[in-house]
Amino acid sequence: QIRHEKKVLTTAKEKAVQYDYDGAIQSLQASSLYTNSQKMQDAVTGYQQVKATCTAYPLEQITHVFFHTMIKDPSKAFDGDAKEAGYNQVMTTMSEFTGIMESMYEKGYVMVSLHDLCTVNADGTVSSGEILLPPGKIPFVLSQDDVSYYHYMDGDGFAQKLIVDENGDVKNTYVEDDGSISVGDYDMVPWIDTFVKEHPDFSYHGHKGIIALTGYEGVLGYRTDEVYRTKEASRVTEYQQKFFDEHPDFDEAAYNKECEDAKAVADAMKATGWEFASHTWGHINVGQKSLEGIQTDTEKWLNYVSPLVGGTDVIIFAFGADLGDWTGYTTDNEKFNYLKSQGFDIYCNVDSTQYWVQFGSNVTNGGQYMRQGRRNLDGYRMYYNPEMVEDLFDAKAVFDPARPTPVPPM
Repeated sequence: QIRHEKKVLTTAKEKAVQYDYDGAIQSLQASSLYTNSQKMQDAVTGYQQVKATCTAYPLEQITHVFFHTMIKDPSKAFDGDAKEAGYNQVMTTMSEFTGIMESMYEKGYVMVSLHDLCTVNADGTVSSGEILLPPGKIPFVLSQDDVSYYHYMDGDGFAQKLIVDENGDVKNTYVEDDGSISVGDYDMVPWIDTFVKEHPDFSYHGHKGIIALTGYEGVLGYRTDEVYRTKEASRVTEYQQKFFDEHPDFDEAAYNKECEDAKAVADAMKATGWEFASHTWGHINVGQKSLEGIQTDTEKWLNYVSPLVGGTDVIIFAFGADLGDWTGYTTDNEKFNYLKSQGFDIYCNVDSTQYWVQFGSNVTNGGQYMRQGRRNLDGYRMYYNPEMVEDLFDAKAVFDPARPTPVPPM
């Protein structure tokens, strides 16, 4: 009985430290021991008192920060080749990412889900949500683009893929110079997982970031796109042909195993608070692409990515593009109508302002969508606009000395 009481109290404490006071209280009151346990009753009183200090954070003031795949070894990314400039502009090193996240944690930032900001109702309308936090805590959304570990990154100091290790944790593999494989926290997902284990109050109700995936070279480091199965000559890129040349035994069984392993990683991530979004299958610019082009691309994402990650109602646009201007989507926007019909309710672009959140019209009865702007925390932003990230971190303090300067302009 004492052991059971301790277990219930521990579960409640785990919920409360992540600001889920209702969940903590319910788990205690649901226990058969509650009526005779002074410890449980005292814990409920304590959580009720803390909950009473919480206020609803203004949704329109919630910032959303994003990254691309992290650079594990700057000496390989910044080695003077043709890819260096791009890495320097839009990528972040692991040491910078660590500094940014530690600074945000110290300032009271807490990771929330896009689905905390809004509720997608059964009829397809989107209503504003509610995020209750104690004084001094600031919600933010975290996302990462292109977690595919593209072929072009091979040998450039990036992780190889995400895996589920023998402990059930999601980690990265990394190919060392001698060809051996190391396992560790070499990108955002495993680093955040480890950090939240140590600092559970960095996560609101257990939520973590949202991963925006393309599909044309597979997902999460696995070669899961249909082209790896069919090897259709007209679709095989130079990088994919090199992959086939290096892996002559990559057959249908190998392809099926890639899909199976990718799904296992995605399932493990979702179980620990991660979410997925479409980044379009082919990393397309939806502003420039025709409606027909968007339809073709979306079908590929729904056919080849969605089955692996479980589907999503979020689209995070590649290139920071959008379907319309800041005034909002209207019912005569064919691209919006199509994407909405395919189940997308939350739309994210890139916006350098501190925060930008928009609900579709008629939000009191449930609008048609939610939009949010995202801030790029990369070499370009830290070098040229350090003042624009002062609310989050000191850019000069975290800027990696291994990064070549000046950072090339966009």
